[in-house]
Order: sequence, then structure tokens, then C-alpha cells
Amino acid sequence: MTVHPSLQTYADAWTHSIESIAELVKSLPEGEWNRRTPCPAWSVRDVVSHIIGMECEQLGDPRPIHSLPRDLYHVQSDFARYMEMQVDVRRHHTAPEMTSELEYTIIRRARQLRNETRAPETMVRAPLGAEQSLELALRMRAFDVWVHEQDLRTTLGRPGNLDSPGATVVRDTLLDALPKVVAKDAGAPPSSAIVLDVNGPLEFLRTVRVDAEGRGSVDGSPSLGPAVTLAMDWETYFRLACGRVRPGAVADRIKIEGDQDLADAILRNFAVTP
Repeated sequence: MTVHPSLQTYADAWTHSIESIAELVKSLPEGEWNRRTPCPAWSVRDVVSHIIGMECEQLGDPRPIHSLPRDLYHVQSDFARYMEMQVDVRRHHTAPEMTSELEYTIIRRARQLRNETRAPETMVRAPLGAEQSLELALRMRAFDVWVHEQDLRTTLGRPGNLDSPGATVVRDTLLDALPKVVAKDAGAPPSSAIVLDVNGPLEFLRTVRVDAEGRGSVDGSPSLGPAVTLAMDWETYFRLACGRVRPGAVADRIKIEGDQDLADAILRNFAVTP
């Protein structure tokens, strides 16, 4: 294995999740591919198409030349349009076509990762013609495939892997976004603290501290007098943060202590994925 040590965690998490996805859909009947997932506006086929398309882009394959229909109501931005292209071009593919392309793409990507010798800071292709570091690209692929694995598991009634390597990558990535949610988006007051207490397969406690200038940071130390404490299970946390469910739909799974208005503002802004 030649991959840089700082990339290995993401490569391992990606491998675990994408192989789990391949196993989930391997024997799926044709009709099941059209079932709606928690990922807004996307079916099982759409989610798998997105995964195939994004991995093909990491491989350097050219993007498809394809015109999107005008009636895709959920496509409201350039980013959404970019993502939808790889999905819509496969909307009429059969189950065997989908599973064979997924398997072939996984083989190609696994080979690429095995032979990866570039440094983590190497700049690589990112959506919309931008660039990102190789480390960030691999982190985001590990994040993406685990979240979509959970979309598929929810739809197909096959729960699992809530504490897999991908889950840890997702937890850390979502926690990185939490200071902005609390300090900027929800407008938590300066010199305040908000505690997040998460239980379940992944259990953790984090405190977001807002300094005197209104800047947020996150750490693992408890706060003696938090303005708000939010307690929930891990599945509720990532589903909220990934925009899979609205706070009102899971209110019975969230325990709030402290400033109710601030808690509501935090939960309104909790979703951090595009």
C-alpha cells in the first residue's frame, strides 16, 4: 500500500461504505430501484447513479454531454445542476446496467487508490471546475458514500453500519461545521456555550463556545453553564445535519434544555450539506 498515511483513514472508510452499497443493491429487483430515498428528490437509482458519477469524475473520466429536462423542480442552483447531470443521464438504465457499472467503477477506483502516490495536498478536480486537495477529495468521498449508504439502508429497511469507519468521518466532518451553525447562522450570543450530547452507536459530547467577538469553536470539554443543551441519538443527529429530516419531524427524539428560542434557531440551521 503506497497511499499516504493521512489518506488511509478515508480510503478505508470509502471502501467499507461503497462495498456495502454494492452488496445492498446487488440483487435488488427492478421495481425497487425507483423507490424514493431520504435524499431529497432522488430514488435508489438516482443515489447509485450519483455515486457512480462522482467516482468516475475522481478517475478523470469526461463528464457526460447531456441536456437536463426543464421540469426538474429540485434543481435550483448551478451546484444542483452539476450534480444532477450524472444522475439524469442514468435514469433509464436497468438494474443489471446499474449494478455492473457500479461494480466496474469500484474496481477502477480501488485500483487507483491502491496505486495512489500523490501527496495529500496535491490539487485535484472538484465540482463546478474547481480544485480541492486530494485529502479533502477523499474525505468528502468517504463522507458522501456513507451518507448515501444510510439513505439506501433507510429506504430498503436494511439498517446497519451506524458505527462504521465512514460514520466516524461523517461525525468529524459535521462537527467541523457546528461552530458556524451555532455562532453565525443561529446567532448565539458572545461568551456563550452550547452543548451537544449524542448517544447511540456513536456516542460523544461536544461544546460549541462562542467567544467575545462572536467566533465559534468546538471542543470535547463539558460546559458548566451552557445556554442550550441539545441531546439526541446519532441517527437523528446526522439525518438533521445532512438535511434528511426536518427538526419538527424528530422533535420527540431531541431533548432541549435552556434557551428555547436559541435551540430552535440552531435546529433551523442544523443542515449543513448542500
